[in-house]
Amino acid sequence: MSIADANIAIYLDSTQDQTSSKADEDPEHICPKCSASSKNQPIHCISVSTPAPPSYHTVVSQPRSAATLSVPILNLQTPDHRSIPVRPHRPAPAFRRPDEGRLHVRFRGNGLSPVSPQTSEQGHRSGWETPAGLGIPDAPFKPDISPITPGIAGKAEGATEAKDTETSEASSGASNLGQWIEQKLWKYSASPNVVKRWLMEIISWTLSALSMAGIVVVLYHYQHQPLPRWPLGLTLNAYISVLAKVSGAALLLPVSEALGQLKWIWFRVNDSKSTQSKKMWDFELFDNASRGPWGSFMLLLRTKGRSVAALGAAVTLFALAMDPFFQQVVDISEQWREQPTKALIPRATTYTAYTAGQYLADSTSFMEPDQAMSTTSYLYFYDNGTTPAISGKGNGISPQIPLACPSTNCTWPKHENLGVCNRCADVTDRLEFGCRDSTLDWVPVPVALPDLSNWDYPNGTACGWYLMADTPILMAGYNNEAHSNHTGEVLVSRSQPLYDLFTRAPLSGYAAKLNDTRNPISHFVVVSGGDVIQVRQNATPIAHECIISWCVKTMQPMVFEGAYTENVTDIVFNKTLGYDPWNVSVTMDGDEVVGSYFEYNENITIFGNSGLEFTLSNDTHSNILTIFDDIFPSTYTATNTTDIAQATLRFQQYITKSYRSRNKTYNPFLYNNITSHLDNLATKLTNIVRSAKGSIEMIEGPASDLVSVIEVRWEWLSLPLGLLVFSFIFLVATIVRSSMAQDVGVWKTSAIATLLYGLPDDVREKVTSAKDQGTPRANAKRTKVKWLPGVGWRLSAASAFSPSLRSRHTPPQPEWKE
Repeated sequence: MSIADANIAIYLDSTQDQTSSKADEDPEHICPKCSASSKNQPIHCISVSTPAPPSYHTVVSQPRSAATLSVPILNLQTPDHRSIPVRPHRPAPAFRRPDEGRLHVRFRGNGLSPVSPQTSEQGHRSGWETPAGLGIPDAPFKPDISPITPGIAGKAEGATEAKDTETSEASSGASNLGQWIEQKLWKYSASPNVVKRWLMEIISWTLSALSMAGIVVVLYHYQHQPLPRWPLGLTLNAYISVLAKVSGAALLLPVSEALGQLKWIWFRVNDSKSTQSKKMWDFELFDNASRGPWGSFMLLLRTKGRSVAALGAAVTLFALAMDPFFQQVVDISEQWREQPTKALIPRATTYTAYTAGQYLADSTSFMEPDQAMSTTSYLYFYDNGTTPAISGKGNGISPQIPLACPSTNCTWPKHENLGVCNRCADVTDRLEFGCRDSTLDWVPVPVALPDLSNWDYPNGTACGWYLMADTPILMAGYNNEAHSNHTGEVLVSRSQPLYDLFTRAPLSGYAAKLNDTRNPISHFVVVSGGDVIQVRQNATPIAHECIISWCVKTMQPMVFEGAYTENVTDIVFNKTLGYDPWNVSVTMDGDEVVGSYFEYNENITIFGNSGLEFTLSNDTHSNILTIFDDIFPSTYTATNTTDIAQATLRFQQYITKSYRSRNKTYNPFLYNNITSHLDNLATKLTNIVRSAKGSIEMIEGPASDLVSVIEVRWEWLSLPLGLLVFSFIFLVATIVRSSMAQDVGVWKTSAIATLLYGLPDDVREKVTSAKDQGTPRANAKRTKVKWLPGVGWRLSAASAFSPSLRSRHTPPQPEWKE
């Protein structure tokens, strides 16, 4: 029977008592004495009962460290001779076949041997209850076939199948889950199946690939999309960071294990006479390379990139940059994105003044003035108008129309609107300076008739700038008479309509510059002399001819960052020629007009560039134009003062039985910006038209909001994906090379394999000896070794028959057979 085939249970006694009084006398051969009364008998003092074991003799070489080890003198006791001193050798184990027929080997210390004399029951109990040596629990022990190679594993697989039940029982008694897992992995490593031997590495690489795939799939799904809102506040960056960590860690495991396997292949040679020795230091380089980047860097320098292991080392180094590359893949940019809710803005194709029912006076229907239009107009007639509120970031105004913008950015398509437009032209050339005797119709206080039925304007001489017409009209000047009721009165500014206020007939003899619109609301000339001093100095005044009329505006409105702006891209007027739309009836008292009645008989119709028709009723038109009759005509006069704030404005001159005047702190018609002032008025009136109830329709437009959008920079995935591919190539190459080397076990980074294949004693002594120059690491760099299959480590040019695991003075033990 072979020891290798025997099912032997090995017990290590933990108690030790190896003191000897003869240590100083014979340090090399110290053997304990036998005592018949002692229960702690050495192995050479054991008395063997019938049946006696056969005689055997094993030649054992002297251990290396004789100065520190106690070597017993071997005495074999048989029934014929009890004690025969011999030269001390390493004691061989004693065998005993118990009743159950199983061999037991007991290496005794202070425990009671089953074959030793028992002095008492207590002594027997204490001997067997002594804890096992090295803290290993008393349990059946089945030595693995180590080191394991695919060839040996294949041969042993059939022999071990019959013992699976017994092995599973031992595994079930594992102290923890980690031990059970390690046993399973060790069993897989011994499998002849290539996939099983590298199962852990394949699973780890697959996990890395799946993690990267999870990142790529999510990025592809959310590319150009707003940032997702996931449960528990999980963000995309956190998702990528977690999977990147998992991918990186899983990627390095197969690389590390493959580097550990290449460590053994690096030193392996097939022929004992081969000179392909490697420096002992390479073992540490490979081991460090399987542990981290610094070792990988050193391995690259050692191999100069000409080895398969260099690929794994490069993957380990470049894996340091995986996390930054993953973080650079995602770029969060702020972009405007359309919202599901549409933006709305009004468009007016007609206009009807709002009235709270019919206005009656003594059962007679009267036209009620448009309150919205008149209120806004008066702010521009007698003041500087309204200042639009600034909105957004200061580059827009608050909308004055009922629009709906659900976000901070809304746009609408170009569209046409019915509105009010203003145009002005410089008509200084239509003025001439002179002193004329004429009716002083500009004085602030006319002369009342005796019956107070009307007002009479005096005649006098006035010097200044006259509007050229059949009957010249003083626009800016002063009374030149020294002694009169109106001496010292100065006409600073005048606004004159280019039609007769009562008959609506055009001003005779005036050459208008802007008389190209069929349906004007008001057509007038505004002249300003500046101030009293400039007028008396006969300075050239400011003169503008302006026309306010209905029009169709093509607009491009938008709201950007909360600020409303609109761009008028085109304006269309009705410039067609036709009959006079006014129907006027005058009440005469002799040769004097005492009253008039006029009616506008034409509805306003304007066609836009799109062909859309925009209309306005004649009543609405008449209602609005009468608002402008309040201020056109009007005069602004100062009496015996140079303070313009004390000047008097006389307006509503269509009232003949009394005059209307007021003192103004601000007169907008005095300044050169009259064009922009009237443009603002036209815009306000247009907004009123676009806001009228029942006269507008809503236009939809996209509403956008500033959102964080995911932009994927795929080029940053080149490194992680490249490392994944190269790690796969490296793993496959290592598997192929390991499969080709059948006599090399799949040991990878196992520390057990390193312990099993330790250095011979003389090599270890040479490396660590203090007599040699340099440190052990330096000596290892100079020492070259090779690994022979089935034999172990050898120095360069050493014999293949020199054992590696044992001392060179200790030949391998032969198999013991029964």
